[in-house]
Amino acid sequence: MTGLQYMSGFGNEHASEDPRCPGALPEGQNNPQVCPYGLYAEQLSGSAFTCPRATNRRSWLYRILPSVCHKPFKPLEEGHLTHDWDEIEPDPNQLRWKPFEIPKASQNKMDFVSGLHTLCGAGEPRGRNGIAVHIFVCNTSMTDRCLYNSDGDFLIVPQQGKLLITTEFGKMLVEPNEICVIQQGMRFSVEVFGETRGYILEVYGAHFELPDLGPIGANGLANPRDFLVPVAWYEDRQVPGGYTVISKYQGKLFAAQQDYSPYNVVAWHGNYTPYKYHLEKFMVINAVAFDHADPSIFTVLTAKTTRAGVALADFVIFPPRWGVANNTFRPPYYHRNCMSEFMGLIKGHYEAKEEGFQPGGGSLHSMMTPHGPDADCFEKASRAKLEPERVADGTMAFMFESSLSLAVTKWGLQTSNRLDKNYYKCWEPLKSHFNPKCK
Repeated sequence: MTGLQYMSGFGNEHASEDPRCPGALPEGQNNPQVCPYGLYAEQLSGSAFTCPRATNRRSWLYRILPSVCHKPFKPLEEGHLTHDWDEIEPDPNQLRWKPFEIPKASQNKMDFVSGLHTLCGAGEPRGRNGIAVHIFVCNTSMTDRCLYNSDGDFLIVPQQGKLLITTEFGKMLVEPNEICVIQQGMRFSVEVFGETRGYILEVYGAHFELPDLGPIGANGLANPRDFLVPVAWYEDRQVPGGYTVISKYQGKLFAAQQDYSPYNVVAWHGNYTPYKYHLEKFMVINAVAFDHADPSIFTVLTAKTTRAGVALADFVIFPPRWGVANNTFRPPYYHRNCMSEFMGLIKGHYEAKEEGFQPGGGSLHSMMTPHGPDADCFEKASRAKLEPERVADGTMAFMFESSLSLAVTKWGLQTSNRLDKNYYKCWEPLKSHFNPKCK
């Protein structure tokens, strides 16, 4: 686990080979008649062959056996993973969840796959347009089984416990306050070190990219060099008892057996890779005179739609920063949005709702559903002395924002038993301060 190495750069052309096999990468071509060390060449395509060069994504993998060597896939029980958005009636209310419960290993052993629970989403993977928000809770590592997502990309946000993620490209250690992205089709396994919890944003039909900076200029927000890609690592391991490869395909899970480890990639090159990013690296931009800049200034990654400026999904964070705006109500303002907003908390206290919104929980403010600071926050901020102050120290809140109208699953509204049915009451103490005689 210690001493893992990475290469830096977002969307770069990378090349890596396991040092145990120097020269494993073919020189001058992708698919020679005979590969070095007797390896097989296999291309993993993350975009259509004919996509423009700027959006073309693919990597070449040089492996001991090609991934085609497996028994037929058979259906696997999905548990609480779903993309059935019609299983329960829509609910436009402000929704908030208490921290999602992690089962004890002594009572119910649960790994990353069996611990996936779909909370909300929209669209569907067959049409290649949609998103889903999942919660993962687990207490044991994946053993001799891996997962790959045929439907889309996973953006994984650990909240409690670190993840040692083994992929076909190498290994990544991802801790709370870091994120990682496992892109469509990439096989991975998750090792955990105790009770573990986090959030996942899944997108169908688009890959995450860095937002355009516009008037901000050349630098700021998430800088490309701070994204880290694993280096090649392989194991030549036979698994006579059977290795299980799980495919998430059209919203369902399927399992196939093979008798070897899928992490047999000795070398690879390309620009279609898994990657991770530490949220403390984010360069915050903010208002320094008055009023609020829009929360889009906190966007780390975006998955675009074909409509300019409209995101299928944005990943937004609210990191520690200075608040200096004059004559301004500094917390988030009251708001109704044409986008859907799911919020989670990795650590600390969110400034607009310090007590009720807890790490490991979440909230959903659906399209045009009003939301904003609770009554206590409003009163304090309205009377506060406006001096330069640190905001959100020791805190990291985030938002998955989408142009799609999200439906909540039955697990989210009922089965999880974590929905805070008193959430609406945090605004009830708000009172009128209107005085027509006082301008």
